[in-house]
Amino acid sequence: MKVSLIQMNSVPDKARNCADADRMARLAVDRDGAELVVFPEHFDWHGGTVAQKVAAGEGVQGGPAYDMCRKLAVDCRIHVHTGSFYEATEDRKRVYNTSVVFNPDGEEIGRYRKIHLFDITTPDGMRYGESDAVAPGTDPVVVDVNGFKLGLAVCYDLRFPELFQRLMKKGADVMVLPAAFTLQTGKDHWEVLCRARAIETQSYFLAAAMIGPFDQGGEKRHTYGHSLVCDPWGHVIAKASDGIGPVSARLDKELIAKARADIPLQSHKVL
Repeated sequence: MKVSLIQMNSVPDKARNCADADRMARLAVDRDGAELVVFPEHFDWHGGTVAQKVAAGEGVQGGPAYDMCRKLAVDCRIHVHTGSFYEATEDRKRVYNTSVVFNPDGEEIGRYRKIHLFDITTPDGMRYGESDAVAPGTDPVVVDVNGFKLGLAVCYDLRFPELFQRLMKKGADVMVLPAAFTLQTGKDHWEVLCRARAIETQSYFLAAAMIGPFDQGGEKRHTYGHSLVCDPWGHVIAKASDGIGPVSARLDKELIAKARADIPLQSHKVL
């Protein structure tokens, strides 16, 4: 299966972000033959205040981000992973950080709400309080796409290997992680964590990322980018340059089987 990750620099402008995402995804389909397109975290709305994030929340079905991704899937006859967008909670006091997967008929085949929320102060003193606006999800999700089983995660989930072990136990052989990793943590941790999760689960790892500056309530912040694809042996087989646009790779089922046969981790587990 040919996959394309769309690296973006989104802003607090949903119409602009959706148009940019659609344009780059169609380029990936036309140029690289993408059968699965993956957007980054917050592809449709990045930055802004807590109130703006909550206001940007879409309904369970329908809304600019949801509808754009569904139409893209139908128009191009591909699977589309929405990266993540804000989904309103029932009381509309907060939002979920939600990923949806569409099949080529525009049918929703999977929905994951980010479980681990980024509530930290980085070493440079910047506070990231994701739970100020976002409610956590609870359930790991695996979806079937073209003979592969995709395990869904978002950004900060990357630091919790237990989640990926649960996804593997549910049958996942491709892990998909849209992200908006900070520049400070990304330069030291991003690639090594992506490779580690690929090696531990003997799965492909697809990590679509935001890159560049954004405004967070009047404060300028930066995301790391470096969208990448790891194979089940932990090799980085594709990586985006410092800029926006698609990066593509081919996934091979036989390589997953070989990695799992060469080192049969599952049969050796005692805990």
